Amino acid sequence: MIRLSGKKLEDIKLYLEIAVDNIIEGNVIAFPTNSVYGIGGDPLNIKLVERIFDIKYREREKGFLLLVSDFEEASRIAHFNNIAKTLAEQYWPGQLTLILKRKEPNIIPLEVTSFQETIGLRVPENQIILEILKILKERDHFGGIIGTSANYSGEPPSISGYEVAKKFLGLGAVDFIIDGGKSKSKIATTIVDCTTDTVKFLRIGKITEEEIRSYLSTEESDGGSSE
Repeated sequence: MIRLSGKKLEDIKLYLEIAVDNIIEGNVIAFPTNSVYGIGGDPLNIKLVERIFDIKYREREKGFLLLVSDFEEASRIAHFNNIAKTLAEQYWPGQLTLILKRKEPNIIPLEVTSFQETIGLRVPENQIILEILKILKERDHFGGIIGTSANYSGEPPSISGYEVAKKFLGLGAVDFIIDGGKSKSKIATTIVDCTTDTVKFLRIGKITEEEIRSYLSTEESDGGSSE
């Protein structure tokens, strides 16, 4: 477990490079976000995908969300309608996950999304994991990872690197843990389905439905991209 809490980004670059090495090698990493801790890895690696399903005792019918470095990487694998573009421009990086239609053909194996035609994406605002995603992209790898909460399915999420280690490290389930201190919030991200021209709220988190609807309404009345 690498403890990075309270350190400047420029002082931890070496450790972030090591985390990227682990991802590319097909290992499972645990990492902080600005909500709860996550575990993940390379979504292009089928063995890794299956391993995370097994670690979490997760049903194969429930796919994984992805964390991506930026809109450019997201647009490689998903279709953005006008509403999705508007929300991404406003709330990425941030606490909003968008459910979008997969592009086909696609580099992301169908197993990741449980053979659905949709995919969930978010650009995280946490500096540690966002920098890791950017380094992946800089190395000409896909700038994204599976991002699922660090817990067994049905149990409360972890809010510190210590909790992740207590749950998973002794079992050898997680190969590399980044401890960024306690989570700033225990509230999960807001999830919005943008696969049609009518937004559907699947989970309300820090960003409220009222805030999003108000923003879209303002953009529409101002002649913004959500028209």
